This record gives sequence, C-alpha cells and structure tokens, in this order.
Amino acid sequence: MPESHVQSRSSSSFADAARGVVAMAHFAGERHWVPATSGNFSVRIDGRLAAVTASGADKARLTEGEVIEAEISGPKHPRASAEAPLHLARYAADAAVGAVAHIHTLPATVLSRRHEAAGVLRLEGWELLKAFSGIQTHETALDVPIVPNDQDTDRLAALVEERLKVSGPAYGYLIAGHGLYVWGASAKDAIRHMEAFDFLLTAQLHEEAAR
Repeated sequence: MPESHVQSRSSSSFADAARGVVAMAHFAGERHWVPATSGNFSVRIDGRLAAVTASGADKARLTEGEVIEAEISGPKHPRASAEAPLHLARYAADAAVGAVAHIHTLPATVLSRRHEAAGVLRLEGWELLKAFSGIQTHETALDVPIVPNDQDTDRLAALVEERLKVSGPAYGYLIAGHGLYVWGASAKDAIRHMEAFDFLLTAQLHEEAAR
C-alpha cells in the first residue's frame, strides 16, 4: 500500500499517539499485566513513524515524556527498548495496524509454554471471541500463533511476520515463556483486544486444568 495512503488514514500527531500509548500502558498496569517494568506499547503516527515506549520505563506509571518517536523502517532510536522491532515490524507489514501492545499476563505466559510444541493455541466456541474486530459469532475458531523466544528481537520479529503471513487472520500472537502481543486499528481497539485475550486465555487455562 503506498505510504501516502497510509498517512491519509493515520494522521495523528506525536502528542496524540503518545497519549494513546500512555492510555494502553496504564490500562495494562492497573491489571498487573506489566510487572517489573515489562511490556511495551506503541501507536502509529503515520506511514513512517510510530510513538513507542522508551526502554526501562515503568509502564504502569508511564508518562508522555517516556514515549519516543521511532522510525518504522529506519535506524533504531537510542532510547528504544530491545523489543521495539516487534512493534515496528507489525506497522511495516500491515497498514491497518494502528496500535500494538505487549503484555505479560499469567495465562498467556503459561499457555505459551504448554502449547509451544504445537506452535498454535486454538480458542474456539467462546462468546467473547466476538470482541475481536470482524468476528460476528462464537461459532468460530481463532488460532493464536506461538513462536519460540529469542533474545535477538530483530530475528524474532522476522520470524513472527513470516508466521503471520501463513497463519490466517490474527489479532495477536504468543512468545513461548514470554508473553502476548496484540494489535488493533487504534489504541482503543488494542485495549479491547488486550482485555478480550486476557479473559479468553484465562478461561482456556481453567478449562484445560479441569480436563
């Protein structure tokens, strides 16, 4: 998709984008999804730039001064976290992605290890699947990709994007033993998707434990 088209659809300023980043971070922090300064959040500014949480920031208490402006396909920002490539790769791959959130919920982390060998976690039949944009019925299945963890996040981002090309429609993915990435067209959508995934993964964890 031409960059000019992306810019026309996503023309928010850095200040607007930074407020979206802070809103996502505080939402996650209130629910204890970003322990010990973990997690990352970002919002697309336009076809070239994104607002991203800076390295080391306490996401539960994030301020706009701890949000940086990063080039989606440019050199790494000196204050960018090691996991910034995973956010920027989503923006580069999909012009519809307007916000990305990375959280460390307990159900996501446990299930990512339990199903790592399969490479996918299937969520099926749950009513709350309808919380994801475009899903109209509980009579559906959502396959959440699981990728192995890697401290080389540029390599990990490339692996994720290759998986997403063949996985079919997705709203997030799991990194084994690490956590959950979700995205949406806006920060508001990403917040809804975070909350939906947490509920669904918690329900899945309890159902598996009861078997």
